[in-house]
Amino acid sequence: MDYLTIRLPFNVDGGVAGELLSMAWLFRVAAHRVLAVAKQMQVLPGAKVGWVNVFRESAYGIIPNRRYADGAVTLVMGIYESCRALGVDFKGVELSDWLMFQQSELEYPAKSITLKPNYEFHVTTVRYDGSTGRVVLKPTISKTYKALLDAIITGRVEYMGRVVINGVGVRNNQLWVRGEVQVTVPMDVYYEYMARHRRNASKLIGGVDVNTDRINLAIIDEEGELRDTHTFWFSEASARGFPKHNAWGIIGMRIHELLDYAYRHGVKTLFLENRDSR
Repeated sequence: MDYLTIRLPFNVDGGVAGELLSMAWLFRVAAHRVLAVAKQMQVLPGAKVGWVNVFRESAYGIIPNRRYADGAVTLVMGIYESCRALGVDFKGVELSDWLMFQQSELEYPAKSITLKPNYEFHVTTVRYDGSTGRVVLKPTISKTYKALLDAIITGRVEYMGRVVINGVGVRNNQLWVRGEVQVTVPMDVYYEYMARHRRNASKLIGGVDVNTDRINLAIIDEEGELRDTHTFWFSEASARGFPKHNAWGIIGMRIHELLDYAYRHGVKTLFLENRDSR
């Protein structure tokens, strides 16, 4: 099954910012520990359940939350799988400079990053002293995404939550954090509900050409005249050592951007390249 991730930006300060920052740092430390232990092993598990069984304890010792601990394990597993696919030496890989935390799988409701009916996300946090808390995030949500979030709740659709911190600073003597809540849902659910919400009465035609690092869109009218072209890049997702799970998230966002661009530019029908005919 394919999945797509939507991004919902937020800004918080004060105690909530501190809670998110501590949680993200601890998640990063847990991922570092799992990576270090995995590098020392001669043979690594071949499936997710094996990774979780072997490495959960290492992550849980830092994050006393099973879902977040498994999320750190899953992240490192994704790095390992990407290394194998790209022929990169796993033992030479280091984590990049990021701050985030995530669950490891889709569920309804997601226990640690929970979507509520009023478009709030109730997020479980772990503090530096090991104690746990719960904070509320109210991200900026468009009408279109509100319809999708409503559908998740009413349809009891399984989803996975992730919180990414994009910026940290001090404003008016208070810590502030800028970030986004990322919600991953099955792609067929996304398009089913988005299609119900959006209607398009235009008659332009779009052609899509997929490459290893980009998607090209060409738009023509009913007479076959070229009206517009646009390229959606995801070159970072094809870079050596880039985590496979994160790569699919980026590619999914570019697909969403393409569909949104096509809709806003009057495309009624899209045709995809048949790669088997090459």
